[in-house]
Amino acid sequence: MDYEKYWRRLQQVGLNAYEARSYLVLMGHPRFKALELAARARVPRQKIYEVLDSLVDKGFAQVIQEKTKLFSAVEPGLAIPAYLERQREAMERQLEEQRRMGQALAEELKRLYAAGQGGAGTLDYLRIVGDPVQIAAHYRSMLESVEQRYVEFSRPPYAVDPLDEQLVKQAAERGVACRILQEAGPMDAAHRQRIEEYRQLGIGVRFVPSLPMKLAVFDGKQGLVSLLDPVKTRPAWTAVVFDHSSFGEALETLFEQWWERASEHEFPLEVSQTGAS
Repeated sequence: MDYEKYWRRLQQVGLNAYEARSYLVLMGHPRFKALELAARARVPRQKIYEVLDSLVDKGFAQVIQEKTKLFSAVEPGLAIPAYLERQREAMERQLEEQRRMGQALAEELKRLYAAGQGGAGTLDYLRIVGDPVQIAAHYRSMLESVEQRYVEFSRPPYAVDPLDEQLVKQAAERGVACRILQEAGPMDAAHRQRIEEYRQLGIGVRFVPSLPMKLAVFDGKQGLVSLLDPVKTRPAWTAVVFDHSSFGEALETLFEQWWERASEHEFPLEVSQTGAS
């Protein structure tokens, strides 16, 4: 057995150095007394019971109750998957608790933020956002609150894919006029099915060969405009989040010009080039 290799890989799974060494030694014999194991695994005698208790808790060792307490290894095919599953469940519980606490904290801090921002600044109607998670949060917040109409230029890479977003369906179901202009490209069967579902709900979907930017406008007064960062080596979007009726009106006019010459087919045969510049 390549002892060094497995010792390191067990540590990658989640055991510490003493635990990994002790488990490998346990695997080589049906049972060990604690102090015998300490000598063979090169674990300090004063630490061996702590190490064995941890291995038992993690499911890698078991206690054989005889006159003298003996320990044996749990079969790796059982021990490792069970340990990883428990780790996954513990992590999910921790993330759920953090999510719950984070939501409560965000609500409390939002009130403090609003109070602290007090008076309107000269550019309060514009905000630059580069983090995709924050872009997605702004987008979904506006999509949840839109009342009359929503239009979007959609192209990859996505912070949120509008063709895979339940909030778009929900907006249409409550009577919002929704239209999505999609940059043509490879599309799987699942997306084609969603387009049919959208159209059945009255959501307009059309295609153009390429789009100059990403934008989403809600009720003609707020939304996002996203542009590719020309400096970064890999594609990344920077969004301008706005709340300005004149700017929103201008963007809706731009959308209408592109919408008129777009095709309902996934790969348009011919598209006018006059407005693409």
